[in-house]
Amino acid sequence: MPEQSTPLTGRTRAAVVIVVALILAAGVLLRFWTRSGLWLDEALNVDISKLPLGQIPGALKHDGAPPLFYVLLHFWMKVFGQSNLATRSLSGIFGVATLPVVWLCGKRLGGKTVAWTATILMASAPFAVYYATEARMYALVILLTGCGYLALERAVMAPRPGNLIAVGVVTAALLYTQYWALYLVAVVGLWLVIAVVRARHHGDPPPWAALGAVVVGGLLFVPWLPTFIYQAKHTGTPWAAPPNFAAVINAITGFTDNQASNLTAGTNQGRLLALVYFALMALALFGVARSKRIIELDLHTQPTSRGPTFIVVGTLFVAVGGGILTGSAFAPRYAAVVFLPLILLVALGTMTLLSNRIRLVVVAIAVVAGLVGSAQNVVTQRTQAPNVANVINAEAEPGDIIAFCPDQLGPSVYRVVVDQSRFDMLTFPRRIGPQRVDWVDYEKTVHAASTASFVQDLINKAGTSHNIWLVWQDGYQTYSTKCGQIASDLATAPNYGAHNWVVDHPAIYYEPMNLTQFHHD
Repeated sequence: MPEQSTPLTGRTRAAVVIVVALILAAGVLLRFWTRSGLWLDEALNVDISKLPLGQIPGALKHDGAPPLFYVLLHFWMKVFGQSNLATRSLSGIFGVATLPVVWLCGKRLGGKTVAWTATILMASAPFAVYYATEARMYALVILLTGCGYLALERAVMAPRPGNLIAVGVVTAALLYTQYWALYLVAVVGLWLVIAVVRARHHGDPPPWAALGAVVVGGLLFVPWLPTFIYQAKHTGTPWAAPPNFAAVINAITGFTDNQASNLTAGTNQGRLLALVYFALMALALFGVARSKRIIELDLHTQPTSRGPTFIVVGTLFVAVGGGILTGSAFAPRYAAVVFLPLILLVALGTMTLLSNRIRLVVVAIAVVAGLVGSAQNVVTQRTQAPNVANVINAEAEPGDIIAFCPDQLGPSVYRVVVDQSRFDMLTFPRRIGPQRVDWVDYEKTVHAASTASFVQDLINKAGTSHNIWLVWQDGYQTYSTKCGQIASDLATAPNYGAHNWVVDHPAIYYEPMNLTQFHHD
């Protein structure tokens, strides 16, 4: 879409340059600044990544994820260590690297104004900031989608070997990073097939080579297929219910808030940012600027926006449909595969605002709302694991029993317990150590596990000389009230008393938990 508004000049241009620089600086800083401990998924990723390289695929077979991020984190930790800051900084690097990539994507899509708009929107976006501060793969996913956009655009325009190899490599890297990339690659492939048909109809060169490069990238995933099939059959997502098609909208609104806070409802700035996103996406697809005051809607849609819109909307619908068919859960973070093209659409939508003043105000609203949400990430505590571990470190005696229900509370607490070997630590339902969660046939295992047997096992292990410390929380998918039942049975066991050291705060923490000590009277 050609730029039609009057270029900024003089003091206004200088002021905008300074503000953009400050936004970028704030965005970079926020990508390395959070005070929270590592919660379940992060702690699991770190524990798997620190294994010997040859053992990572086997561990992931019981976890349910592809291997690329874990391998990269493995080597990263060898250099920088396993502290919270060190393990999260890899994602921070990916997050910062995404900023120049999104600038290049925006420039190719709509010129320099779109490029800078997309860059500051990405720099301030709560979704991008949050996952740049987590030891998980989603910041890498966003970076790879940007690289994929650039590689594919170059391969379509100039199908030289280097460009085609880049498409194949990025395609494979995405598939080895997050499984929702399967949906993205399928939709991109469909778009290229449509482009081939249209090109032949209009007599243009069809993008066969680019389509072939995507197919080759998909074939590079074949060696991992046996593990993927096993995971799909035995691990899945037993911690949440399958989605419905409302998840398509929820995915986009999920981009606008700090992911670890406001768990039951969005924030005001998140709702405002979502409104801006939806409005500008609609303008990008349908809007035709006639003057500074008039924007017409063309239902035939704007050619520049059709591709990104098809990718964003198509991927979300296919992914949610796949989740419904397979019974897999949905979480907004999975939609990371379409976040960067969505930001490009939002930036493109601003070009229908021919008034510089109005465009600057709208972008400023989006940036301020984003930075407010991103700044909350600094102080938001994702897990109560440090509170629990502090009590255990200070109060528990060598030989005491540390039990976890559900086992999903184990990795984050285990990570911050000092000298874990002093304690006998086990989890419900499998009665294994708390370092990792075995997701294989998880729902069946939980349903089959006996709380009474687990309680008796704890009592037998403790004997008369050791305390039982139960880290527990009710409400987890498939568990019903089993964990609360374990706490209740221990509290009413003969000759036992109970003391609550930590009480859960689900309104504050993404991962709340209780810590109860059971001791002989």
